[in-house]
Amino acid sequence: MHPLYSKANSLTHDVISAAIEVQNHFGTGLLESIYVKCLARELSLRGYKTAREKPVSISYKGLEFSEKLFVDLLVEDCLVIEAKAVVPGAGDIGVFRAQTLSYLKLLDLPLGLIINFHNPRLGKAGVRRVILKGADK
Repeated sequence: MHPLYSKANSLTHDVISAAIEVQNHFGTGLLESIYVKCLARELSLRGYKTAREKPVSISYKGLEFSEKLFVDLLVEDCLVIEAKAVVPGAGDIGVFRAQTLSYLKLLDLPLGLIINFHNPRLGKAGVRRVILKGADK
């Protein structure tokens, strides 16, 4: 099991609850960046440490560099949040999942959530868990 899995997993309920609070306040239809800023604020008010637009570094055979990869939100240094604002069915969840998995691999983190703020049923169909292979075992 990944050493941060239990911590990240225990955060998911509160993060989803905070996302629902933000969506209940604004509804659907805003830009992703607005939802991310407000979700970070909501989590901060609940006592969690967050980092918005966390840069992702790349390491390859001794080469270290940064590209234009930014995690939307990192909670407590262990849970990746990839926020989306797309009409349900319009975006390819497979692409979003692959993006989130890439962040998990590059940052060596166990768990991420894809949160689509344009899904009116945020608590049911608007959140997807992405687990780094083997992180939960």
